[in-house]
Amino acid sequence: MFRSPTVRFGLGMSTATTMTDTTEPGSYFVANYPPFDRWTAAALPAIEAAFAAPPADVPLGLYVHVPYCRKRCKFCYFRVYTDVAAPDVERYTQALVREAALAAATPALAARPLRYVYFGGGTPSFLSARQLERLVAGLRDSFGWAAAEEVTFECEPGTLSEAKVRALRDLGMTRISLGVENFSDVILEANGRAHLSAEILRAWDWIRAAGFPDTNVDLIAGMLGETAESWHETVSRTLALEPDSVTIYQMELPFNTPFVRAARDGGGVVPVADWSTKRAWVAEAFARFEARGYVASSGYTVVRDPARVHFRYRDMLWEGADLAALGVASFGHVSGTHYQNAAHQDDYLNQVESGHLPVARGLAPTRRELLIREMVLGLKRGRLDTARLHRKYGIDPLVAWRGAWERLVADGDVVSLGPPVTLSRAGLLRVDALLPAFFEPAGS
Repeated sequence: MFRSPTVRFGLGMSTATTMTDTTEPGSYFVANYPPFDRWTAAALPAIEAAFAAPPADVPLGLYVHVPYCRKRCKFCYFRVYTDVAAPDVERYTQALVREAALAAATPALAARPLRYVYFGGGTPSFLSARQLERLVAGLRDSFGWAAAEEVTFECEPGTLSEAKVRALRDLGMTRISLGVENFSDVILEANGRAHLSAEILRAWDWIRAAGFPDTNVDLIAGMLGETAESWHETVSRTLALEPDSVTIYQMELPFNTPFVRAARDGGGVVPVADWSTKRAWVAEAFARFEARGYVASSGYTVVRDPARVHFRYRDMLWEGADLAALGVASFGHVSGTHYQNAAHQDDYLNQVESGHLPVARGLAPTRRELLIREMVLGLKRGRLDTARLHRKYGIDPLVAWRGAWERLVADGDVVSLGPPVTLSRAGLLRVDALLPAFFEPAGS
């Protein structure tokens, strides 16, 4: 089923760097466990066996990676392509449909209804309305889509038109996430964003008029050139939009980004805000949104109506759901195994067009590693049901990692061991720096 192409591995985030207050090159955000730098091609037989086995009794989701952007942001480390020819985009979208058919035919995924779908990138809204219509139709032909509780679609403001926004609503997208990042045109340009503030406002009018059930705005605290005044203004303008949720990331500098490469080649540093400043800015934003009735649902997210607005993609995936991943360099999770597709477009296309799933590397975690994964990802929500994990894995996290919990309590990052474990606001805002305390030594 699988054929392993010759690719260079290294895409993705490794173990979080040791924290200093200065924002230094390296990965901070924890997206999975074990870290991506432990994934190898040696796991391919285990991944193939997982796809060939009967389905796991967990929810199934679908991730669709669209790797095209009008520009590469200077802080971007994802697999994206710019200046791409129209025939190449068309070929890629056809490959996504073909890959969906291959994946949906495997015993582990066959006939299972999707509980959530996520279109990410890159820039999914880079595609035309006609391409999106053909893509969604092809995906629906392979996967049971009707039961999906959430279909999220990421957008870059300058790629939208009123007709495209209406098409997204007609195609059944339930959650639109708009990559705003900042409202200062000077800051947007300095960080390599393709859009400016006027495009944000125009796109938001179309999104509101289309009546999506759930709208999200993405922001980044601490971009190059950010000041306390500019951040305050960005939060004010986001409040005026009244989105259903706001996701705020803290600027980091992974090694394979234009910012870091330019600094390395020029012998300088990237003058972005330090961590304490970024945490203070996020704390300010959370406080202002909470004053308007929003509720913090993770270390990055505030939600206006938590009884109505949910994050199925996040919550199901963080609690062990399967994720069928489509597209170049995308990451998936099937029957307890992690996998990543071929990391370069030509390798990906050649594999799919030859009738093979394009899986290139992965990892078969131990049961203890799966427990750690759910534990560290769950902590990012600020509250962790350790009793649920004890029942599921037969290991009490409060006992197995007693020393780590005691240190977090002593440092003021945890206010209650419950259960549930509850983080303080300070702990929540630096949660990614806390998580490596639970990691196993590499090779153990």
